[in-house]
Amino acid sequence: MVNFVLVAGAWLGAWVWDEVVPLLRAAGHGAYPLTLSGLADKQGVPAGQQTHVQDIVGEVERRGLDDVVLVGHSYSGIPVGQAAERIGERLSRVIFIDSAVPTDGESFVSGWPAFRAAIEASMAENGGFWAPPAAAGYAGHGLTDEQVERIMDNSTPHPGPTLTEPAELAGPLAELPATYIKCLLAGPEPIPAVAKMLASEKWRLVEVETGHWPMLSAPGELARILLDAAER
Repeated sequence: MVNFVLVAGAWLGAWVWDEVVPLLRAAGHGAYPLTLSGLADKQGVPAGQQTHVQDIVGEVERRGLDDVVLVGHSYSGIPVGQAAERIGERLSRVIFIDSAVPTDGESFVSGWPAFRAAIEASMAENGGFWAPPAAAGYAGHGLTDEQVERIMDNSTPHPGPTLTEPAELAGPLAELPATYIKCLLAGPEPIPAVAKMLASEKWRLVEVETGHWPMLSAPGELARILLDAAER
C-alpha cells in the first residue's frame, strides 16, 4: 500500500481528481486529493510559492503518511517537487503529470518565457491573479463539451505570487525517484527542464495519448499509470 497525495494545476482544486481517487482506493491504496491555498474551496486564503509547498508537506505530516507518492499536475509540479525533497524518507516516488518542474531560484513564469508576458498581463488585469482560460483554451485536449463546462464552472483565479516567487531546492531534483507523464495532445516533447531531468537513471518517462487534463479526459488510464509507477 502507498499513499497518493494528488495536487492539481493552476485554477483547480481537489475536485478535479474525483474520478481518479476511487480507482486508486479500489486498488488498496490511500488517495488524498489536495486543494492548494487560494484556490477552489480555499479561495481567499493568501498564498505564495512556499505556502503551496507547505500545504503539501503539511498534508503528509497531518495525516502521518508514509510510503508517499506525491502527484503534481501542470503548475503544481513546482511545489510538489520541492515538497518531495522536504518529506524525506516518507517519499516513495514523485509523479509529474505534464507539469513544470522546480529549479532552485527560478519561478513558474521564469520557466515559461513564451507565456510569461501573457501571464503577467492577466495578473495585472485581474488584481494579481492569473485568470482561467476561456473555453477555446481547452480545445484539442480530448475533453467533451460537458467536461470543458465542468472545468470552467469550477476553476478559480490563480494567486499571482505562487507564479512569480522562486522555488527553493536544497539538492538536485534528478536524484529523487520520479515518473514524468507526458500528455501528447498537449505537445509531443517534454519541456527542456524536464528533458534534462529525464537523463537521470532515477527518472522514467511515460507517454499517454490524451490532453493536458488527463484526470478528466482519461481517468482510468491515468489511474493505471499512477498505480504502475507506484510499484516501481
